[in-house]
Amino acid sequence: MGKVLVLNASYEPLNITSWKRAVVLLLKEKAEQVEHNGKMLSPNFPLPTVIRLRQYIRVPYTEIPLTRRHVLQRDEHTCQYCGYHGDDLTLDHVLPRSRGGKDTWENIVAACVRCNVKKGNRTPKEAQLLLRTNPRRPYSSLYFELSKYLRNGSHQEWRKYTIGL
Repeated sequence: MGKVLVLNASYEPLNITSWKRAVVLLLKEKAEQVEHNGKMLSPNFPLPTVIRLRQYIRVPYTEIPLTRRHVLQRDEHTCQYCGYHGDDLTLDHVLPRSRGGKDTWENIVAACVRCNVKKGNRTPKEAQLLLRTNPRRPYSSLYFELSKYLRNGSHQEWRKYTIGL
């Protein structure tokens, strides 16, 4: 049947749950339906795709670890210099470590081997390469799960609730 985006009372994305769990939250009146896809569970009960909790839930901030897998997911397995898409990508420091570049979300991007070698121990400007997007820290671990659903074309109704993710 599908997955359902759960929003906090403030309309910020909290998590993704099963349609069964979402229906239970609706029936217990702990949430309200915000979006549906036209499919019906019963004659007057549409299948939800987005629900919003009635009570605000305080979510503690958790640091997302800087790992190769997370950087590749953030950059959608695409070279940030030439746009090559694939699995045989490397990680590149925008400001090389030899020049004081740190291992941070804002300084590491996915790059194909060809662009990484071309850039070498230089900045993108010195190597005459342009970054397609500025690297940034993901806001939450939900970012990776949401981007997976939005990238494959399903659940486009979630897009308006995930601005900035």
